[in-house]
Amino acid sequence: MANKFDWLSDPNMLAKPRAVRVGFDDGSFVVRSPEPLQPYARCIGEWLDRWAAETPNALAFAERAFDGSWRRLTWAETRVLVGRIAQSLLGLKLTPNAPIVVLSDNALDHVLIVLAGMHIGRAVCTVSSAYSRMTKDYTKIHGILNALGPALVYASDAAVYGPPLASSGLHAVAVFSQGAETFPGALSFDSLTRTAEGPAVKEAFEAITPDTHAKYLLTSGSTGHPKVVINTHRMLCANQQMIGQAWRFLDKEKPVLVDWLPWSHTFGGNHNLNLVLRNGGTLVIDDGRPAPGQIEKSVANLAEMQPTIWFNVPRGFEMALPLLEADEALARRVFERLRAVFYAGAALPQATWDRLQALAVKVQGKPVWLTTSWGSTETSPAITSAHWELERAGIIGGVLPGLELKFIPNGEKLELRVRGVSVFPGYRNAPQLTAQAYDEEGYYRIGDAGFLTDETQPELGVVFNGRVAEDFKLTTGTWVSVGTLRVRVVSAMAPYVQDVVVTGHDRDEIGVLVFPTIQAAALPAQELAKHLRAALKALGGEGGGSSQTPKRALLLCEPPNIEAGEITDKGYINQGAVLKRRASDIASLYAGGPDVIYPG
Repeated sequence: MANKFDWLSDPNMLAKPRAVRVGFDDGSFVVRSPEPLQPYARCIGEWLDRWAAETPNALAFAERAFDGSWRRLTWAETRVLVGRIAQSLLGLKLTPNAPIVVLSDNALDHVLIVLAGMHIGRAVCTVSSAYSRMTKDYTKIHGILNALGPALVYASDAAVYGPPLASSGLHAVAVFSQGAETFPGALSFDSLTRTAEGPAVKEAFEAITPDTHAKYLLTSGSTGHPKVVINTHRMLCANQQMIGQAWRFLDKEKPVLVDWLPWSHTFGGNHNLNLVLRNGGTLVIDDGRPAPGQIEKSVANLAEMQPTIWFNVPRGFEMALPLLEADEALARRVFERLRAVFYAGAALPQATWDRLQALAVKVQGKPVWLTTSWGSTETSPAITSAHWELERAGIIGGVLPGLELKFIPNGEKLELRVRGVSVFPGYRNAPQLTAQAYDEEGYYRIGDAGFLTDETQPELGVVFNGRVAEDFKLTTGTWVSVGTLRVRVVSAMAPYVQDVVVTGHDRDEIGVLVFPTIQAAALPAQELAKHLRAALKALGGEGGGSSQTPKRALLLCEPPNIEAGEITDKGYINQGAVLKRRASDIASLYAGGPDVIYPG
């Protein structure tokens, strides 16, 4: 397998890793790319216009129809519909400076109204559908809607999304793809597509500047009310240029994605959607997701539509792997066109990495390129990119052109801060929060920690070292690095553990609350406990002292609760929310008893 990744060393396909490190007297240092950022689009609509002209008949977007067939849009068809919807939006004479808000999941109508709004300089905000779809308590969605003050609200189905909107007290225009006639005063989505595009659309499009607000995205709200992050056209267009300079193969091969990641988050809504828009690729909207009864849809869609890049969060891969490992023909179809498997949103356990590579070797005779990136909602999103062959999980890549990454000593870690053209200008209508987000040099305080793989060779990339705020001290005075420990524990307990929450605040030893997988449920309780005991023992044998060695574990019967904020709709566990909500389980964990599992 000496030539397994010949193309990775081709500078025409991937940029060679390069970095400059500048140190300071206080122990901090800055790492940046010596490659200058090249010119980028003025606004997102320029991408759409380009591909509608250059590749009008190429497939742009597809989604499953109700009858199981695929509804498809070419770039030319997309541009025509965006123009018509944009004209209708202008005709509604919406309240100035008020956004369009989308309440429902990824869909063709969803992307069309988003693109139409941005095409005429109207900011768009997609809100997680879970706030409306998975609860009857509309307190959170009402708070979000009133904070956003939308001019227009779009959702797929009035039966699902009408009740939270009707009870919100808003007076915004309502648009639904289904059931508009049942909601007083609402417009049907189809009605927006019947108006021919006029010169007013071009006039509004030409008035857009790079600093025009393109999107508002909400943070997860794990520490309180969600913050509204401003994403400008400059941020989004510059960030895709950065990615393009690292992934040079995008200029030669148009990406094909089969993607479920929600557009309410920056991973799906900015990184992946904009990757397709910037490079004229194809986005197949996956109607599955990493959840029981849904992951089967995702795997079937992957096999049928065969992406060239598979984007997912670690939980998505972990749930797909058992299906693929059990069906070699299915796995072969999924891997047939893959150039890359890309994970983000959370750290990937090494056990999951190893299973993905073993599967790739089994079905295609060689490993697959596993890669990642790191960033945030406030950085649109990518700060780093691992645009070279990685030997293991943990490295988050090198700093992209146009950005500076600062490492600042903070306790026993190096806190990361970032500055550059793709960093957000602030939180909407929140000057105090905006001021707190930056340090005195204008670096954004992202809240993560990291360190260089090799202090003498910064081009070898950055290792993620968890969230600064998640870490805690044991009563012995020893710091616990939650992010790195969590990944080690999940990997050691694979494949029976979906995720763990690390405990030990104000105690003398570490414990873990364990969310089991579907595979765990199929095991007898004694056999599962035996596996977890062995995993705890193995972790202790690896060394690392009390800060990296859990001494006890407790299996949780109730899965993570999305309504309570314990898990996002990307499948990422909110450690703080779980610790707060499951205080009684933590008490049981440290009280001992027959359900507590110890190393052995």
